[in-house]
Amino acid sequence: MELWILFGVFTLLMIIGTPIAFCLGVASFATVIYMGLPPLVVFQRLNSGMSVFSLLAIPFFIYAGDLMVRGGIAQKIVAFAASMVGHLRGGLGQVNIVTATLFGGISGSAVAEAAAVGGLMIPQMKERGYGADYAVNVTSMAALIALLLPPSHNMIIYSISAGGKISIADLFTAGIIPGLLLALSLMVTAYFVARSRGYPTERFPGLATVVHLAAVAVPGLLLIAIIFGGVRSGVFTATESSCIAVIYALLVTVFVYRQMSWEAFVHATHGAVRTTAMVLLIIGMAAAFSWLMAFLKVPAALIASMNAVSDNPLVVLLLLNLLMLFLGTFMDMGPTIIICTPIFLPVAQAYGIDPVHFGVIMILNFGIGLNTPPVGAVQFVACAVGKISVWEAMRSIWPFYAAGLVVLGLVTYIPAISLWLPSVFR
Repeated sequence: MELWILFGVFTLLMIIGTPIAFCLGVASFATVIYMGLPPLVVFQRLNSGMSVFSLLAIPFFIYAGDLMVRGGIAQKIVAFAASMVGHLRGGLGQVNIVTATLFGGISGSAVAEAAAVGGLMIPQMKERGYGADYAVNVTSMAALIALLLPPSHNMIIYSISAGGKISIADLFTAGIIPGLLLALSLMVTAYFVARSRGYPTERFPGLATVVHLAAVAVPGLLLIAIIFGGVRSGVFTATESSCIAVIYALLVTVFVYRQMSWEAFVHATHGAVRTTAMVLLIIGMAAAFSWLMAFLKVPAALIASMNAVSDNPLVVLLLLNLLMLFLGTFMDMGPTIIICTPIFLPVAQAYGIDPVHFGVIMILNFGIGLNTPPVGAVQFVACAVGKISVWEAMRSIWPFYAAGLVVLGLVTYIPAISLWLPSVFR
């Protein structure tokens, strides 16, 4: 009965459109009261869920990404990407994906990337004759690359949700090859869709221009090396690297590119504060919700039900993938990771699946969910920028979905794609 109350109240509140943080909190309160536990338990779990030092990395990385967008770094990256791949079929679509890959190593947020890159690229693509649905779908799917590349905020959330026992440096490293593989698959898909629709290519500007634009973009792109190299080498932690990222972003945008105005700085600061408050409230409520599921022995029940179906790890991975894709359709990514990690990770480990490998699988699964209605935050942002409805975009997004699912299958069943690079750096 406790589980019925927990999930029933949560589902009912989601159906009527209640914000996710309140869905989690009210469901937790209702269950605790039914169980006869003091309601203070929910507040204690909420506080402990937010009072994790590693979580400081998330607001600082958000802040650094916002500073770089407002300070002109995104425009420099777009120009560099255009010079490299604009001459390929569907030129601006290819530019969009490469820009998302480069910018993903700076922002770490799919929603921020969809807003920043989409705001620059979608209007240009529509003006050059590309369909609005094509521009939106390329933007929204390419934004998922940021979830896999360092400094992915969701990798940090996964590590904390697993009890802090999984190295953030290993997770950052494990996501690089899957992220690049996703970028490559989307570029191939964008090529064939553009070819079938007869979209144009851009003129190749010449090697000298490519080198010049690369040099202009280097100060911004250097942040990728600073974040990854520092965390991977152990010079500083992920939290410390986020603070360094903010300082570096300010120095580059103020003294190198000289495009950071006082107004832009204030807007970036306010935006980071608002986002941080929202994210931490969700994380705290989700911590209380996940504690209740652990208390009610949901992971053990799930392992028993999986054993009843099959004891083959390949079949179990398929079932977990289907379940995570389904959940990602209805829930936002951050709280879903916090809720599902304590449930699914013990199941994966019971079948011998490496927790770093499983983390990449989970991030990619829930990332695809960000592009799936009714709760697809990235899809909503891209559609708002492109000024089309979600259903218009959904009618033609299937080739890009297929590319994402192919990469998910490869990452799931070929563990070396995720685990080889961390082993090399160790």
